[in-house]
Amino acid sequence: MPHGKEIFHAGNADLGRLHESRWQWLEQASGPAVALPTEYPDGYHVPQHRHSRSQLLHALVGVVLVTTRHGRWMVPPDHAMWIPAGTEHSVEMLGDVSMRSVYVMPQSIPGLPEGLRVVGVTDLMHSLIVESEKLPQGGVLEGRGGLIMNLLLHEIPTLPERPLGLPFPSDPRLAALCRRFVAAPSPHATIDEWADAAGMSRRSFTRAFQRQTGLSLSTWRQQACLFAALPRLADGEPITRVALDLGYDSVPAFITMFKRMLGSSPRGYMRGARDSGEGIRRPSGSLRLESP
Repeated sequence: MPHGKEIFHAGNADLGRLHESRWQWLEQASGPAVALPTEYPDGYHVPQHRHSRSQLLHALVGVVLVTTRHGRWMVPPDHAMWIPAGTEHSVEMLGDVSMRSVYVMPQSIPGLPEGLRVVGVTDLMHSLIVESEKLPQGGVLEGRGGLIMNLLLHEIPTLPERPLGLPFPSDPRLAALCRRFVAAPSPHATIDEWADAAGMSRRSFTRAFQRQTGLSLSTWRQQACLFAALPRLADGEPITRVALDLGYDSVPAFITMFKRMLGSSPRGYMRGARDSGEGIRRPSGSLRLESP
């Protein structure tokens, strides 16, 4: 069965063919959940696909970018992406990635998330994922293995949602401005500049942007800056260099924005609460995503 870590490794030259074999095997597997490890090289792209099970995609090492028709999600270390069954998605590796995925049958337990979301991985869930991959896969487990998988399933609905989605407006003029900003993010762009570029009044622009993304332009820009910063921070770049490259006048200003958006300093967030000693609080809300 094509699901062993020794097969899906970065050194294997034909990951695409093996992915096809894995997806076919998943469709035949029984049991409420299947845990599979994969090692990916930097820059590897998993093309758009879907499966009949929901997927909890967790990167032990590296940063992952998940793209669907609803938007894009960044999945840094100590996080996971919940992808509901039947959702078409592609995955891009930003750096070498050590991925652990749990594939869950719909309605396995009550309370599983209904929509796409990025979640924080707790210490307990991290341990359960690591243990689950050591178990026999593809069937119904009993004894200790069954208890581990059952607890893992029950922990999924409790994972804290993280605001790491980047919604795009449906208006082509506004979407074009957003794409240009993502290519060269800066905290200094003003609402008046964006409104003028879109050929709209300030009031019409702010109303349209809020309605189509669920966010103010200020919050959206901060989110886009996080998208640009997280892969570089995960790659070990100094905070000072990242902050200045993104156009912030000072490192404290960048750190203040980072804490306000994600509840922890950049260093604490990337290390996670286990290593940094800084608790990562739950955000007060989540993002509503619109089609790009």
